[in-house]
Order: sequence, then structure tokens, then C-alpha cells
Amino acid sequence: MKTQQFAGESGRFSRRYEYDDSRVLAVELGPSVTTVDVDIVGTTAIIIAETSDGMIETEFELPEGETAVTTTNGIITITIEQ
Repeated sequence: MKTQQFAGESGRFSRRYEYDDSRVLAVELGPSVTTVDVDIVGTTAIIIAETSDGMIETEFELPEGETAVTTTNGIITITIEQ
């Protein structure tokens, strides 16, 4: 397994895990998130979230593969099966 961690301009963390048969991208939006919408268009993940501080909009490029998205406690997890 390979792991990479990133901190964006807003200070939000994301981590990428690479396994033999899948990749996982975890994005921390924080506990102030009230609503989250994640759309996968081709190989792009589009995230729109409403927080107590305003709207967050961001995009991530994903590798090709079958995707599954879950959201729990302000963390979005995108799993890409390869």
C-alpha cells in the first residue's frame, strides 16, 4: 500500500491510498459541513459542500475505474476499483 497526504490552500487534508486492486481518496471537509453533493463526471469528482462558513467547491481528477462515494462526519471517501 502507498499513501500520500496533501493539504490544500484552505488547510483541508486529503489522503490517497493505493492498493493492488483499488485506490481510495479521502477528503476532510470538517465538522461544520451541513450538506454535501459529490458528482462523478468521467474521471472528475466534483464536490460542492455547504458549511457554516459558506460554500466549498472543488474538483479532483480520478483514475479510470468503478467508483463508490461515501460521506461520514465531514469526510468524503471515494473508492476506485481497478
